[in-house]
Amino acid sequence: MSLYRLTIATLFRRKSWVICVFAVGVLPFCLQHLSSGTENPALLKPAIAQATWAMALLSTIFWGFFTAAIQGESNARSGLGEYFLSSGVSAGRQLLEMWLAVLTYLIPLPFLAAAICILRTSPALTEEKTMWMVTNFQYALLFLLVMTPLVALATAVASRFGSLTGFLTSGFLAIYGLYGVGYLKLLGNLEENAVLKWIWTGSPHYHFADPTERLRYKLGAIDWDKFPLLLAYFGGIMLVHATLSRLIFRVRATA
Repeated sequence: MSLYRLTIATLFRRKSWVICVFAVGVLPFCLQHLSSGTENPALLKPAIAQATWAMALLSTIFWGFFTAAIQGESNARSGLGEYFLSSGVSAGRQLLEMWLAVLTYLIPLPFLAAAICILRTSPALTEEKTMWMVTNFQYALLFLLVMTPLVALATAVASRFGSLTGFLTSGFLAIYGLYGVGYLKLLGNLEENAVLKWIWTGSPHYHFADPTERLRYKLGAIDWDKFPLLLAYFGGIMLVHATLSRLIFRVRATA
């Protein structure tokens, strides 16, 4: 049995992925009763859309990164990595197969979120509905470009430093790129600190892949002449994380 199939079967038997499906597919409709949408019907659909994408993000961070980290540590500490290495499966191939196994459960999440937003929260006007569909499709692609490399990084770091470190590393980068860089920019502008501005420039700007503002205020899809630039930007970050992951990853634990 390949490492990919073994990891797929292990994750399926744990059944924890069901929580992610519930969080994205059901929980947003429960959370709407806690929002102002119950008082103002005009806010109901934006509230569901925002909650759906938020659940997809949280599921990826807390389940996806943690699961990837657990698999990376287990592969190194259990001797499974050495076994597959002796069978001719290289370290890079092992990392790739574990990464693909976790992605098998994570990839459907952004498309499930997009489908819910399109089917249940689309605007009534035809033009707005078309733009809404395009916006959700764009962010499903950006979501994958941002989150999938962090899954590999969590696996690689965990194989060397433990599952908690792997989970926290990817989780920190995701949260920092989504929200932290905004506060860093404000701080740099207030203090006119060149170092902070330099750090901000070199930081991963994952907030460009967050659809919350565009969906909440119906700002429309990203212009198609700018969208390839975002794909190239996040693709570059993906290559950096892939390289780092391969360099960090190991198949055996230290004595």
